[in-house]
Amino acid sequence: MRDPGEVVLRVEDLRMRYGARDVLHGISFTAYRGEVLCLLGPNGAGKTTTIEILEGFRMRSAGEVSVLGTDPARGGEDWRARLGVVLQSWRDHGKWRVRELLDLLGSYYAPYSTGAIRRPWDTDELIAAVGLTEHADRKIRMLSGGQRRRLDVAIGIVGRPELLFLDEPTAGFDPRARREFHDLVHHLADADTTVLLTTHDLDEAEKLADRILILGGGQVVADGSPDQLSRQIAGEAEVRWTVRGQHFVHSTTEATKYVYELFKQHGDAVADLEVRRASLEDTYLELVHRAESGVVGVR
Repeated sequence: MRDPGEVVLRVEDLRMRYGARDVLHGISFTAYRGEVLCLLGPNGAGKTTTIEILEGFRMRSAGEVSVLGTDPARGGEDWRARLGVVLQSWRDHGKWRVRELLDLLGSYYAPYSTGAIRRPWDTDELIAAVGLTEHADRKIRMLSGGQRRRLDVAIGIVGRPELLFLDEPTAGFDPRARREFHDLVHHLADADTTVLLTTHDLDEAEKLADRILILGGGQVVADGSPDQLSRQIAGEAEVRWTVRGQHFVHSTTEATKYVYELFKQHGDAVADLEVRRASLEDTYLELVHRAESGVVGVR
């Protein structure tokens, strides 16, 4: 996890009610400059509602929210120019060509530039960054699903946002495109862009996120790095090994110490050693189960 620095996003006791139904029950968290924060949770947990409030697309029922120092409910065009949003899908004019569209969108950000770092991406550099160079002059309606998703990402970052919202960004990506996209996200974070990501791909969350928030039942049930969450929830690791053909299994909260003692006692006779710690998937499923059962998670 990155060292805490400038707070880019602060949420305190966020609540949302639709009619008589509460969707968010007092969510609180912060995000820092250059941090990649992943929001996980089952369908209906409140992820989309939370993101839409932060983007300024939905009014909250209660709570305090600050995004880049501004309440999203009162954010103007200059504030919006500092944000990037990649939606799950959106409609546009299929007759536009990739380079034409990105040129046009980039021109909208020019009046809000405050220096070299805030100037929009050079169009050809941006097209190369998302892997669309060979398709720069192709009409959008002719792009494949994966190519179209790459264009969505380019549209979201064309203005060099300080805060980037990514909603299921790699849906439809092949493995190579997904890896290249992950590299791009890390590059953006290294350049001090804060990224708030939602995904159902737990492997992706583990690879990308400095910190993970897990929502369950409209509440934050866990907040920490993937490793921290696994250790807090699972507690014990499972150690498996063989000594002279005999198989053994032992659960312990101090796996490193246990393995050291194991070799101290048996030396080279220890074979097939395996230490299994809880995966992010194990942690996620356990926390969601606790939330659905009314059991408080960890923070």
